[in-house]
Amino acid sequence: MLEVNGRAFACCDGITRRRALRVGFLGLGGLTLPGLLARRAAAAAEGEPLRKTSVIFVELAGGPSHFETYDPKPNASAEYRGPLQPISTKLPGVQFSELMVEQAKIADKLAILRSIHHDSSSHSTSSHLTQTGYYLRDRQNRENEMPCVGSVAVRLLGSHSKGIPAYVALQRSMRYGRAAYFGKALNPFEVTNDPSSSNFLVNNLGLIGGLDAERVTDRRYLLDRFDEAKELIDTSGVTDAVDRFAVEAFEMVTGGKAQEAFDIGQEPDTVRERYGRNRTGQEFLLARRLIEAGVTFVSTRVSSWDDHNGIAKRMKDKGPSYDQALAALVSDLHEREMDRDVLVVAMGEFGRTPKVNRNAGRDHWGAVMSVLLAGGGLKVGQVVGSSTPKGETPQDNPYRPENILAMVYRHLGIQPGQTFPDLSGRPRYLLEERGLIDELI
Repeated sequence: MLEVNGRAFACCDGITRRRALRVGFLGLGGLTLPGLLARRAAAAAEGEPLRKTSVIFVELAGGPSHFETYDPKPNASAEYRGPLQPISTKLPGVQFSELMVEQAKIADKLAILRSIHHDSSSHSTSSHLTQTGYYLRDRQNRENEMPCVGSVAVRLLGSHSKGIPAYVALQRSMRYGRAAYFGKALNPFEVTNDPSSSNFLVNNLGLIGGLDAERVTDRRYLLDRFDEAKELIDTSGVTDAVDRFAVEAFEMVTGGKAQEAFDIGQEPDTVRERYGRNRTGQEFLLARRLIEAGVTFVSTRVSSWDDHNGIAKRMKDKGPSYDQALAALVSDLHEREMDRDVLVVAMGEFGRTPKVNRNAGRDHWGAVMSVLLAGGGLKVGQVVGSSTPKGETPQDNPYRPENILAMVYRHLGIQPGQTFPDLSGRPRYLLEERGLIDELI
C-alpha cells in the first residue's frame, strides 16, 4: 500500500525493502518492476511491441452441474438425466441444457471441454486448484497458498495502459484470487458495488483526503515522497524507471482514464439491455469495458451454483442471466474484433454428482466437469472430450484444470515453467502440470 499524505513508504503486507528487492517487485498501485519496462522498451526498439492479450475469467462459484449446463444426458435414466431438457445448438449433434439457449445460438464461437477432472470435492481445495494450479494444502486456509493466475499477470505483464489497474475483480475477488507470496500489492483492484445500480460508484478511485490533483501530480512532490523508494535500487538507470512507475500509479486517481473505464453509464441502453439489466449482465459488460481500456486480467463471479437442493428452481433463478450475459460478451468481442486478443474462461471448481439426490439436487463431484473457453484465437466451435453416458467420469480426452490455466498463460505469453521463490525461499513453478489442450491450438 502506498500513501502520499506523509513521508512513509511501506508495503501493506509488511515486506521489508530488502526482501522486496530480492523477490523482484515493487508494488505501486499494481504496477510492476523496471524489468518489465526494459522488456517493453526492447520490444518497441525492435519495432515489435508486445501483443496486448487479456483474459476475462468467470468464476462459476459453487461448482455448476455439467448436466444442467453443457453436458446433458438425454438418454440416461431420470435419476441421472435430471429435471431439465436438452436443446440443440448451432453445432450439429451438440446439445446444451435448456437454460443455455443464448449460448446454444453461438456455439460456433465456443469451445466446451466436457472431460475436465481432478481428485477433490472440497470447495476450498478445488477453488484453489482452478485458480492457481495447486491444491490447497490446508483446507481451512482462507488465504492463497500460491498466487492466482491474475496476480501472475500483474507481476509479469502489468496493465496495457497507463493509469489503469492490471487486475480487476468484479463483485469481489475470486475465492482464491489473490497474490500469496507475491505480496498484497498484486492482489486485484476490487469493485464490490453493483454496476446495475443507478448509483453505481467505484470506491478507491478518489484522492486521499487533504490532497488535490495539482499537488499529487507535481513532480517535485512525487520525488520527495519516493526518496525512500529509490533506496531500494542501486542499479544504474533503474531509479528513473521506478520514478516513472510512481507517476503512472497516480494517474489512476488524477488522469481520469480509470474513472472513464468504470463509467458503465456511457454504454448505450441497447448494449446494456443486450447483456441484461442485472448484476451479472452489467458485470460482464463492465469486464469488456475494462479490457478495452487496458486491463490485462478481469475476474467476475456468478455465484450460487452449490445446488444441493431443488436444482431445477435454482438453475432457473441464475441460469438465464448467466446465459444471456455470456452469449452477449462473446458476441460483442467478435463484433469488436477483440476475440483474438481476449480469452474468456468460464469455470467452477467441480461438477455435480451423476445422480440427483433425495433433495432434488446434486452434490459435489470433482471427477468430471465442463469448462467453457471462447476467443483467444483458439479453435472454437467444438466440444473437446466427453464424459461417460451417465456423466460420471471422463470417457475420452481427459484434461485437468491446470491444463486450462496453461492455456491462459499461453494466451498471455507467460511461460508457466518459470519459478519464483515462496516465502521460505523455495523456488516454485507457476504450474507443475503444464500440458496444453492440443485440440484448441
